[in-house]
Amino acid sequence: MTILLPMPTTLRPARERGHANHGWLDSHHTFSFADYHDPAHMGFRALRVINDDRVKGGRGFGAHPHRDMEIVSYVLDGALAHKDSTGTDGVIRPGDVQRMTAGRGVTHSEFNASKTEEVHFLQIWLLPNARNLTPSYEQKTFAAADKRGKLQLVASPDAADGSVRINTDARLYAGLFTDGERAELAIPAKRHVWIQVARGGVRVGERTLGEGDGLAITGEPAVTLVGIPGPEAEVLVFDLG
Repeated sequence: MTILLPMPTTLRPARERGHANHGWLDSHHTFSFADYHDPAHMGFRALRVINDDRVKGGRGFGAHPHRDMEIVSYVLDGALAHKDSTGTDGVIRPGDVQRMTAGRGVTHSEFNASKTEEVHFLQIWLLPNARNLTPSYEQKTFAAADKRGKLQLVASPDAADGSVRINTDARLYAGLFTDGERAELAIPAKRHVWIQVARGGVRVGERTLGEGDGLAITGEPAVTLVGIPGPEAEVLVFDLG
């Protein structure tokens, strides 16, 4: 399996992401996806896709197949109805983290659970550590209090701290930050970090990141996130092999 090589510490500004507006779907692509192809942004380590999707009420993605991918959905606003060929049928809401292992093949659909309100969510793809895994699904809820001013582990290979289990060498943290709140994450040797700001803004070292910005970090012993004045920030941090 190909694992993409690291790049130096690099800012991925929100305004430079790929963008597709289909009317019912408004999507921003941090990395190459579908008709958006950018050889300079094909992914980071095992992290292959971060799509920032807004879907209008009553609309969504009809049944379609995937294979050999770990797919994580993280809802920011609204509710997302999920159904797949493993027999899973449920709704993902803010605070929920959903993991689907596509493995040797799965068909699924994702629809806005509301007929009137928009749903805003991040769809994340990670390359798995093996091919042809048995398709499976898992969903857990993480309270806002557990993410307030800190980084809560929400996905990991060993399901540590109650996180969902993902079949790849990655640990995903989620945090909520208001002005002055801070959290530090140690970065073990030979590992790499991707920070994605889902909304609001945070300071990372000398950089201020706004909504939709991403930051790749390689060769640093730790990363510190600090909340800044303005709307509450919601941030995802990927620790990648």
